[in-house]
Amino acid sequence: MTPNLGKELLYLSQADVAACGLTMLEIIAALESMFREKGEGRVEMPPKIGVHTMPDAFLHAMPASIPAQRAVGVKWVGGYPSNDERGLPYITGLLILNDPETGVPIALMDGTWITAQRTGAATAVAAKYLARPDSTTVGILGCGVQGHSNLEALKTVFPLKKVFAYDTHCDRAARYAQEMSKQLEIEVIPVADPKQAVVQSDMVVTAGPILRQPHATIQPGWLAQGAFASLVDFDSYWHPDALHEASKFTTDDVPQLHHYRDIGYFQNIPPIHADLGELVTARKPGRQSPDERTIACNLGLALDDIAVAPLIYARALEMRIGTWLPL
Repeated sequence: MTPNLGKELLYLSQADVAACGLTMLEIIAALESMFREKGEGRVEMPPKIGVHTMPDAFLHAMPASIPAQRAVGVKWVGGYPSNDERGLPYITGLLILNDPETGVPIALMDGTWITAQRTGAATAVAAKYLARPDSTTVGILGCGVQGHSNLEALKTVFPLKKVFAYDTHCDRAARYAQEMSKQLEIEVIPVADPKQAVVQSDMVVTAGPILRQPHATIQPGWLAQGAFASLVDFDSYWHPDALHEASKFTTDDVPQLHHYRDIGYFQNIPPIHADLGELVTARKPGRQSPDERTIACNLGLALDDIAVAPLIYARALEMRIGTWLPL
């Protein structure tokens, strides 16, 4: 397919985006390259702006530009914790990709698949710099979409052997264990107690709903010495004293974390050691000893999505996937 610039754009449904077949390895590589650009100061991304129609729900506008990857666009994304009761996904969204030389929209695509995959990939990039390279066990707390994608991403980078899966719905943890053990050919054990998923693990991912008031399930002493944790749900799962046990607390974007703090999140967290761009460019050190507890609180950046979207678009053109719509 040849784009008719300024006359039409390519619409890609969620099924279309998935059909492009972008692998987790490709997404991790795209994000690591993007974070290198971010660390060098060669990207543009304002903190998220949003509106909120009900408690713990959000609608965010997320623009970004990555000149080195010829990538510019915006994602409009919503997160509604109660959607599960309606049979709807927690996270939904659309992404507009623009031509970097003219600003003309060239694609409109579902953002749900991209959000899931790039969030897992960001955890894997952080873990590459903060986790022990020989990490073999993972605790997953929250067996929804992010529980799936984060484990897939970590399995791409680390020699995983065993996974402990916890969810507030025991049946969901059991289904997750069956699905992921088959998909990744790894032992996945459902556990009924969240502590079991933390204390036995080299790496921990918390992937529940994002809450302004943390339920603070994970207590001090649970995260083992030498372990790494990825806080996909902000600090929702963590008691502040457990967070303060970390030797290094990092995030993907400091201004954005400060923005969230100003509106009521992150009221008791450790000092920020580095952002992910600083780790990738070696401006700040990652893990420096086997005994360090390290934590990455990746907020989810527009840059993540905009790094992936051009790859989807190029693959869709190559594979003749999608529907052309007039502008």
